[in-house]
Amino acid sequence: MNWQWFHRLGSPRWFYEKTGRWLPWLATLTAVLMSVGLIWGLAFAPVDFKQGNSFRIIYIHVPVSFLALAGYYIMAISGAVGYIWKMKLADMVMKSAAPIGAALTFLALVSGAIWGKPTWGTYWVWDARITSMLVLFFLYLGIMALQVSFTNQQQAASASTILALVGCANIPIIYKSVDIWNTLHQPATIKFTSAPSMHPDMFYPLLVMIVAMYCFYALVLILFTRAEIVNRERQTRWVQALNEGQ
Repeated sequence: MNWQWFHRLGSPRWFYEKTGRWLPWLATLTAVLMSVGLIWGLAFAPVDFKQGNSFRIIYIHVPVSFLALAGYYIMAISGAVGYIWKMKLADMVMKSAAPIGAALTFLALVSGAIWGKPTWGTYWVWDARITSMLVLFFLYLGIMALQVSFTNQQQAASASTILALVGCANIPIIYKSVDIWNTLHQPATIKFTSAPSMHPDMFYPLLVMIVAMYCFYALVLILFTRAEIVNRERQTRWVQALNEGQ
């Protein structure tokens, strides 16, 4: 079997050069989808008969919550790849994914609190879903702290990977918390095993926003990783040539 593609994928230079061509298209797609989803959801989706207009925060809360969880898996898998196959690029992706995931988790917690005030009468309750999301936020912060706690990058990557893999146990808890425990948080609106519980006029703009957020995540992760590549590879000829050409 020809593994050349695998080793090429792990090359920081190859990644930097390839993604430079993708960025304009990905940025345009993200901007279009984000604009369509937000305008559709915030201005044209019908008012919820129970929550009124306060339900519209789901067009931000749900997509960022999705990416906070999915982004953790991306970070953990990247760390595992770097740990097992000693791929520098995978370590760079893991380091880049941590602050993005932390920001998304924080936004999920804040938007959930804003949603909770008119819905539950309080900004915060020690609900199973909310508490496990808070744990996720601390996991992201812990990985970020480990990244800067070691002067040796390999040691930092190894320690971060171990914490990331251990923390993966929290993700299924977040997913299943509303089903296992009696919580204030409403059950999942979107399930792979059944049709969505929302009216199509509300669901379609939410779907657009979820796709837009995945595109946004990919865009920001690529940008962060490219910056990390330039920082770590600054002594190489190709980065020096890149800096001289700017």
